[in-house]
Amino acid sequence: MEYFVDEHSIVRKIWGKADTILFIFAGAAAEFALNKAVDWLYFTGKLPADPLGRLFSTVAYSRQIIFSEREAALKAIDRITAIHQGVEASRGAQIPDWAYRDVLFLLIDLSISSYELLERPLTLLEKAQTFAVFKRVGTRMQLTGLPATYSEYLDMRHQHLQQNLVQGDLTVDLYHQYRLHLGAARYHVLKQAQLLVVPPQVRDHLHLNRVSWLRPVLWGYKFLKLLKLSAFLRDALLPAAYKSQIKDLDNVYLQS
Repeated sequence: MEYFVDEHSIVRKIWGKADTILFIFAGAAAEFALNKAVDWLYFTGKLPADPLGRLFSTVAYSRQIIFSEREAALKAIDRITAIHQGVEASRGAQIPDWAYRDVLFLLIDLSISSYELLERPLTLLEKAQTFAVFKRVGTRMQLTGLPATYSEYLDMRHQHLQQNLVQGDLTVDLYHQYRLHLGAARYHVLKQAQLLVVPPQVRDHLHLNRVSWLRPVLWGYKFLKLLKLSAFLRDALLPAAYKSQIKDLDNVYLQS
């Protein structure tokens, strides 16, 4: 059986652990809020109504693609493309290619930074493999202007961060929704997680605190993992509605 992502790829290790996915989720929540194209996410009303569910669906789709057989993965990518085309038809405009690239770029960046935070530094080859997987997704979506190499990606990622981020009214509203849906305690944990994985440009736009009290907590968290007790701490940080979904992410990986 041919998989979209090789069974021994570092990308499967990154996306095969619920812990890592939660930090990818947190970082995506920050960057989505700052993106100049965030109005597209507001157009259907789904993002402000259920920001956690909307962001989680983006992460879940990515993970489905990574762990699927090749043809099933291609069909999943095509479904994503069709959904976006439907939104474009409803609005009578096209989502700019740079906005699509932004999403691919942030998933690459957050995959690397989240895994390195929780596990170990990645080699240059492993980072290039991560880039290559998401580039294949973008190619299937027929996106233009994709970088050819990981080195080119780094340059374009920097340019996108400089050009496509802005703190506006929708940023403020989306963070209000995060707080509303998470509650005060989990909202502060979210911001701490963001501080540890997002690029400096994102931290600056959001005025995130430079000092993280979550980092020493993670040292204890890694120790708990050795004792197989990390799930208790992880569950304490999650809204009840998502606990089973996050647990399933680990379960699927163990069966793959």
